[in-house]
Amino acid sequence: MNHTSLHARWAGPIVIIGFGSVGSGLLPLILRHVACDHAKITVISPDAMHRDIAADRGVEFRKLALTPDNYRSILSPLLTGDAPAFVVNVSVDVSSRDVALLCREFGALYIDTVSEPWAGFYTDARLSAAERSNYALREQMLSLRDAFAGGPTAVMTCGANPGMVSWLTKQALINLARDTGGAVNSAPRRREDWAQLALRLGVKGIHIAERDTQHSMIAKRAGRFVNTWSVEGFVAEAVQPAELGWGTHEKELPEDGRVHDFGCGAAIYLNRRGAATKVRTWTPQAGPMHGFLITHSESISIADYLTVREGGRVVYRPTCHYAYHPCDLAVISLHEMAGHEWRAPSDWTILSAEEISDGADELGVLLYGHKRNAYWYGSRLSIEETRRLAPYQNATGLQVTSAIIAGMVWAIENPEMGLVEADDLDFERCLEIQRPYLGSLVGEYTAWTPVEGRNTLFSERVDFDDPWQFGNVIVS
Repeated sequence: MNHTSLHARWAGPIVIIGFGSVGSGLLPLILRHVACDHAKITVISPDAMHRDIAADRGVEFRKLALTPDNYRSILSPLLTGDAPAFVVNVSVDVSSRDVALLCREFGALYIDTVSEPWAGFYTDARLSAAERSNYALREQMLSLRDAFAGGPTAVMTCGANPGMVSWLTKQALINLARDTGGAVNSAPRRREDWAQLALRLGVKGIHIAERDTQHSMIAKRAGRFVNTWSVEGFVAEAVQPAELGWGTHEKELPEDGRVHDFGCGAAIYLNRRGAATKVRTWTPQAGPMHGFLITHSESISIADYLTVREGGRVVYRPTCHYAYHPCDLAVISLHEMAGHEWRAPSDWTILSAEEISDGADELGVLLYGHKRNAYWYGSRLSIEETRRLAPYQNATGLQVTSAIIAGMVWAIENPEMGLVEADDLDFERCLEIQRPYLGSLVGEYTAWTPVEGRNTLFSERVDFDDPWQFGNVIVS
């Protein structure tokens, strides 16, 4: 199997909501890997920046902004026909919940990359921090599971992260079992068995550890936010509360840590913005680094998925959170934004493949606290490889769009699974589809811990007896 393989056929309409850096890069991959009628594809976007990419492929483009008042009237006619439709929601400010429910009414398949609310949610001062969290958005989506049961497949949060990293976590657990003498004969099939495997291996926690080193020779103008993927999406999650799945090995909550009084109970949040919170982590190329504790749905879903309960009581759960070091220009942009008290930028740009001179995106999962200390497994994709593999994308974008394709193919092959998360999909099948786009898949052990080099010049509170306590990971 290679990056040009045909994976599925689709006879009905395909509706792509959003056509920014992800949507415009995704369309050529859909046409490459899913046999379909170009004339039955419709792109809906409030921004016409990339409409030529659709036009050049015979795909209809509609410059429209979906709102709570118009989404039903605009989408409903596109979801009818002789065969079911497939809706791909890669937008910002369009409610995942409402669009997924509409798809269910029409028997259409659905996939998104994030549980997205309508515009204004993230900065609504009337809502508490808990209500503005990804935990709350996930619970709202999961509340639909009974209504979707046995109906058309709706795949929640299936991009690179959340999405691909859940599949990497499962492969990493199998690799760790193999390397520590407890190899599994075949991959577990049930959620409970995956959780038991993580418990048996002694995994205390998981960092989704990412270092983006893509670099541009174009100078950054003061006041302009520069990123390698959606600035609107990044800014939205940057101002949400920092969130993390909360493990059973943790001794105490952070000083500003808060628990939720509803839902699965797998996560906590901090009473501060994610982009104002740094954590210590490690990737093979970068080594030790500080990343931002940006909220992401996988921090909650992976922790929830790997929870072991006995008699209704939680006996094991790993701590899980994102630790993100974006490209250097994005770090500077965040610093400027913080200086403006987190006011959303009015001027921004997403670096295209042509504007990036070198670098890679190293995105994976760091499983820690077991007998081999820590193990990172993930994708290292360079900009040079990306240019050879797909058009209109940088390395960050291709890790996302290839995961969406994997989720779409799985949904076509499993069309009546109801509402599912990326954690519920067949990880082997999804990685099989995605692997040609991931550059090098790297697995590497490290002796590094978050207490390394601490208390040398300045005294600080460090738990040397249990290096992997979150209190050691967070940067005070």
